[in-house]
Amino acid sequence: MSKKTGNEFRPDDFIVYPAHGVGKIVSIEEQEVAGIQMELFVIAFEKDKMTLRVPTAKATSVGMRSLSSPDVVEKALTTLKGRARVKKAMWSRRAQEYEQKINSGDLISIAEVVRDLHRNDDQREQSYSERQLYEAALERLTREVAAVDGAEEGASQSKIEGVLAARAAAA
Repeated sequence: MSKKTGNEFRPDDFIVYPAHGVGKIVSIEEQEVAGIQMELFVIAFEKDKMTLRVPTAKATSVGMRSLSSPDVVEKALTTLKGRARVKKAMWSRRAQEYEQKINSGDLISIAEVVRDLHRNDDQREQSYSERQLYEAALERLTREVAAVDGAEEGASQSKIEGVLAARAAAA
């Protein structure tokens, strides 16, 4: 996973912004903020209908990164095959940890959340907050896998669900 400096990102690059997932740099623009000229990345998050402006000088310090390499995606899919590691801590503490992993922007950490919160049909039902965290992690994972593979999100979600189903069948 190579760290890029602010000026190595280019318009039309797909990037990962930790708090929002995969976005596309639409342009780089100059803007005056509080009397200071700043160069900003304009990042579009199509699915969320959101546009974010990030100062180019701060891009790496806020955790913005390029898409994961195909081998990191493979490691994430391998992580999904592993055994769920659910700690015995209180739910509020675990939920906080899951939230941090999702917002870290690290694909492997996001895959761990998906793995740990995935439920088979024969397991007890998830609480509302568990389901929300699971869906958020699954969506982030799906979007990045789709962007790396150059595939549709639906195809990537099917691929991920196939890995999870295979794990359940093996258990």
